[in-house]
Amino acid sequence: MLRPAEEELIAVNIPATMRALQQTSLEGPKDMRSITDAPVPRPGRGEVLIRVAAAGVNFADISRAYGTFLGGPQPPYLAGFEAAGEVVAVGGSVTVPGPGSQVVGVGYGAFAEYMVLPAGAAMPVPPGWTAEQALGLVVNRPTALAALKPLGRLAAGETVLVHAAAGATGQAAVTMAKHYGATVIAAASPRKHETVLALGADHVLDSLDGNLAAEVLRLTGGAGADLVLESAGGATFAAGLAAAKRVTGRVVVYGVAGGEAPVTNWQLVYEHQVHLIGLNIGVLIQAAPRIFGEVMGELSALVAAGVLAPARPTTYELADGPKALAELGSRASVGKLALLP
Repeated sequence: MLRPAEEELIAVNIPATMRALQQTSLEGPKDMRSITDAPVPRPGRGEVLIRVAAAGVNFADISRAYGTFLGGPQPPYLAGFEAAGEVVAVGGSVTVPGPGSQVVGVGYGAFAEYMVLPAGAAMPVPPGWTAEQALGLVVNRPTALAALKPLGRLAAGETVLVHAAAGATGQAAVTMAKHYGATVIAAASPRKHETVLALGADHVLDSLDGNLAAEVLRLTGGAGADLVLESAGGATFAAGLAAAKRVTGRVVVYGVAGGEAPVTNWQLVYEHQVHLIGLNIGVLIQAAPRIFGEVMGELSALVAAGVLAPARPTTYELADGPKALAELGSRASVGKLALLP
């Protein structure tokens, strides 16, 4: 029998089973299945149970579905990891957030009607924002801010090149870089250029142009970008290295959407004399909690000041999760994507 401090506070009307999306193989999102009998999880000590109102769709979901996400779950598993919704139950030792609170966070099994979150990492949904608008506050926007500031060391007057600028993380990076006084060169496919320009980008280049690095050098008078934010991988990674300023230029890598892109020590000595920085937001949270806390504090201030407006995700029904992931994987989407259970 649990001691009083460890007892769960369970709200009424929580069913025993729920609808969810289950990944059944490591052969991609095509093998994601809709099920109706997944057990509703129960919050343990230090955890809360939320009724999911919206779940975020991320490239990491695709990586997990292909088994390329380091330490990712093994099938069958409930897919998704980012969600927002109402707290309906709390585990032992939890005082906040309490039942009825609207929160957003990351955990396991977000593509479902209910999900457990660590109470300490459940971020309040900002006043006046909906659950779907809050998606990105714990994944995309912290990643963009960490890449720009504590890791990228962006200063006013510098030039930053943002790859995949029309995606959820890219859009946040463009907005914040302009707020911090940078000149922004954004890379995106042509049909997404208007979206990126509307965010304040000074220049927008075709992400598929084989002369991307040469264009960045032209725009910077041959100097190169002070900071490059790279998430695409493949040939784009090489272009980012070539576009960065020699010696003082920084390249922050936080994604591998386009595949692996090796670089050798020979290249770093003779071709690309730059600072190459890897960013994984999960590792940052675990290994450098003080830095992550500063990032989240700054993020909250930007939200309060109106610098970061509520997201406007493209929404899909829960059962259409594979379709949403296919859209994201093909780079056909713009901004944040969300599933609505």
